Amino acid sequence: MSVGLVTSETKFLDFRPATDPEAKSRAVDASRPADLGSIVKLKSNGFFSSLSEPSIRTINQLARFGRHPADTTIFFEGDIARGVYILCEGRAEVLTADTDGKTRILKVALPGDVLGLNSVLAGTSQEVTVKTIHPCQFAFIPRGAFLKFVKEHGDACLYFAQHLSRDCHAAYEVIRSMGTPVEKRLARFLMSRCPNGCMNEGIFRAELVLTHEAISQHIGCSRETVSRVLSDFKRRRVAELIGTTLLVHDCAVLESLSAI
Repeated sequence: MSVGLVTSETKFLDFRPATDPEAKSRAVDASRPADLGSIVKLKSNGFFSSLSEPSIRTINQLARFGRHPADTTIFFEGDIARGVYILCEGRAEVLTADTDGKTRILKVALPGDVLGLNSVLAGTSQEVTVKTIHPCQFAFIPRGAFLKFVKEHGDACLYFAQHLSRDCHAAYEVIRSMGTPVEKRLARFLMSRCPNGCMNEGIFRAELVLTHEAISQHIGCSRETVSRVLSDFKRRRVAELIGTTLLVHDCAVLESLSAI
């Protein structure tokens, strides 16, 4: 059974860029600071800034909001695609299961990502499961209203087509990566976590709040294999994971391993 929105209360969402002189008049009620924060975040990251005024007004009328705590399933793979979910705040995992029932994390959705888009456009059931990592806020647009919206607004149709194209490209990259050695996949995964870290006494440190099992779901292998390769990295003084801290002892070697 799909987990629906916590609330179906309709609120006003302003997707226009921050330079819009009328933005203040269309902002969410100041008594809802969390919602306003979401809007500011979306604007500052440039999401939806290319849409026309008519498209923005229509989205404002259609969008419904819901807040979800961490570890909440928004929808399951195989559910009926009831609409699209625009992530406004937080992060969520996009997962799928293989024929053996093993879970694979396809990506971590960030604010601005549109989830369930392909299934809504294709008229199929949901192809993935979406589960929150942190507390999240979603803007939900029902399927019928969304299809009518993109049919009547050419700029929005192009925007969501481009979004879908990026999702397809990312999926192709995931498929291609499955043919590479696990050592390379793990090195790439660890490198992707490095931009948020810092150097201290010649050791690069970054937070990595993931178990070996969760890492294995990201790179498509078994937990035992992740543990074995991490042990090898530690033995070679390349990198190691201590609790929730990733220590990279040799950034050059880790980078070269990711590029093999």
